[in-house]
Amino acid sequence: MLFADRLALAVRESGSITCVGLDPRKAQLPAPLRDSVVNDSADEWAAAYTQFCTEIIDVVVGKVACVKPQAAFFEQLGPAGMVALGQVIQYAKKAGLLVITDGKRNDIGSTATAYADGYLGENSPWGSDSLTVSPYLGEDSLTPFVEMCDKRAAGIFVLVKTSNPGGGLLQDRLTEGQTVYQRVAELVTEFNSSRLGESGYGPVGTVVGATYPEQLAKLRQAMPGSWILVPGFGAQGGGAADVLVGLDEDGLGAVVNSSRHIIFAHARDEYRQRLGDARWQDAVAEATSAMNAQLSR
Repeated sequence: MLFADRLALAVRESGSITCVGLDPRKAQLPAPLRDSVVNDSADEWAAAYTQFCTEIIDVVVGKVACVKPQAAFFEQLGPAGMVALGQVIQYAKKAGLLVITDGKRNDIGSTATAYADGYLGENSPWGSDSLTVSPYLGEDSLTPFVEMCDKRAAGIFVLVKTSNPGGGLLQDRLTEGQTVYQRVAELVTEFNSSRLGESGYGPVGTVVGATYPEQLAKLRQAMPGSWILVPGFGAQGGGAADVLVGLDEDGLGAVVNSSRHIIFAHARDEYRQRLGDARWQDAVAEATSAMNAQLSR
């Protein structure tokens, strides 16, 4: 089954457009996990990260369609962290969740091909379902990733309009009467035009931030065949009304990522006193259900 169709099925079966971001950070881990690190070694932190992420997966499976491990936090730990990332990806897949690896990779020529094969290839040690990709080296830098989507029924999410305030420096720049992000959106649509699945969507998704709802609404119309990964919900300020404009009339076409607001929910005011670090998994469960309820409206 094509990745776009698998994602549509996962959204329908879970009844959720929530994507849980797996962003483990040393200082914000629940106290029981921080306390398990005795010697402050990379191996110990990697084990703590694996336990943290796999327990989150156990909590959210069946409640959400997908998870998004952020490679950077694992890379901070060096080789041990990268082993942990692989373990988390495989654990999520075995649990039945789709995995969007957030690596924002890209390069040119054989290097782009190596990235695509490394994360998405048939014999990939990571075996991710999809990968976030930067478009700013041009069309030929994206082609190896698209070709890998064809070979393995994988997916990619191309950065179009990111949620950070500084993204407009390049993305909003006008050239020949259109912004750079609009041109990238056109390219995505071109890639998908001959690759649409039964769901009406293709393997080339996009990243459009919840912090720019007006652009999100316009890009939903401009990219009818592209799944949109929407970051910026919750901790970055995006609300339900901001992100729901990314959906099509059938309630498909977008998944909304939340990382800190869910995975570190035990530290939020509404959960700290009642659940806190000792019951951090319960806080994750409640925060996930609360987000699902917000987005289902």
